[in-house]
Amino acid sequence: MAAKKKPIDFEKSLQDLENLVTAMEKGDMTLEESLKAFETGIQLTRECQTRLAEAEQKVQLLTEQQGELQATPFDTDLS
Repeated sequence: MAAKKKPIDFEKSLQDLENLVTAMEKGDMTLEESLKAFETGIQLTRECQTRLAEAEQKVQLLTEQQGELQATPFDTDLS
């Protein structure tokens, strides 16, 4: 039996990507470090895109199952 691939933690991947971009923007990396960081960034970006697509599909299924949704304004009067 093949092991299930553990779903990525979207927020952690996004934070890792932001940290990577910040580090690259400093300009202190060697060429090799920059290439490795770029490769990691591409991987993180693809993981995030995949996770977002999965979430979008899930929302699509839920809205189709529930029928038509109606927008209801939030009650902003808290008094």
